Amino acid sequence: MAAAPDPTTPPRKGKGMFIVVGALVVLAIGGIGGWMMMKHSAAGGQASAAKSNVPAVYLQLDPAFVVNFQDENALRFLQVGVNVMSHDAEAIKATKEADPEIRNALLMLFSAQDFKSLSDVKGKQKLQAAALAEIQRVLKDKIGRPGIDAVFFTSFIMQ
Repeated sequence: MAAAPDPTTPPRKGKGMFIVVGALVVLAIGGIGGWMMMKHSAAGGQASAAKSNVPAVYLQLDPAFVVNFQDENALRFLQVGVNVMSHDAEAIKATKEADPEIRNALLMLFSAQDFKSLSDVKGKQKLQAAALAEIQRVLKDKIGRPGIDAVFFTSFIMQ
């Protein structure tokens, strides 16, 4: 027959209670850590949200740039339509005022290119980055900061 449990043996509650307390401590630490991370990211998110709430302003540099450059055996032409983008209205105004200087810098940059390097996407992206640097250089002299965030080629014709 089955033996009856001994009434003198105390019930085993200690191990179960230890697991429950340990789980609660882990949950509390995780909750505090999550709360702190959310608080930190919310503060950073508010700063970036404030920046992104400023609408982008675009300016087309008219007329399009037309330059000639030497290829191996032929004289080539390049026509580039350029737009600039900024989140700073003052920088757009300064870009309009410095149009002759910016156009000169970009004409010199575009005419120094060669046909082969502009034939692939990487070459065009490199030229785009160089154009942005030239515009930012001119604006830094004018207003003390780069001002322009991006340059876009709206047309790009090589002949």
